[in-house]
Amino acid sequence: MTGIWRDGAVVIPNGVRDLRLFLITFHSGISAYDHWMHEGSYFTYVVASRSHTLYIGVTGDLHKRVFQHKWKEHDGFTARYNCDRLVWFERYQDVQGAIAREKELKGWRRSKKIALIESSNPGWIDLSRDWYEYEPADYRRALDRMES
Repeated sequence: MTGIWRDGAVVIPNGVRDLRLFLITFHSGISAYDHWMHEGSYFTYVVASRSHTLYIGVTGDLHKRVFQHKWKEHDGFTARYNCDRLVWFERYQDVQGAIAREKELKGWRRSKKIALIESSNPGWIDLSRDWYEYEPADYRRALDRMES
């Protein structure tokens, strides 16, 4: 959950594992309800690179998982190919439905996946662009300037 103001300070709730994610979420104005309303929900999602390399995945916390893709927190396909833009997702109440949809999409031809994305997001806009106060590249550039 997001923090609460108490006596002019931010109180960080128990269970916060990644302080960067907490602070970005807190400063971006996403309310505790908005961020945690997905509890008990699962998502099948597609992230893409600028050159439209696609990655299909499943998660129980879309906000956190996209954050991990953006910050390249896990070595692998999405980090190697810079798949960090959320271009499509669906919400499910049960994990079995989300996993079944992931498997279905992974079995599709690329052209069918592109048609699915473009049916709801023709401009390939990053659907998570307003979720975080800073983009990783901007944050890294700022840190580099401060250190030099």
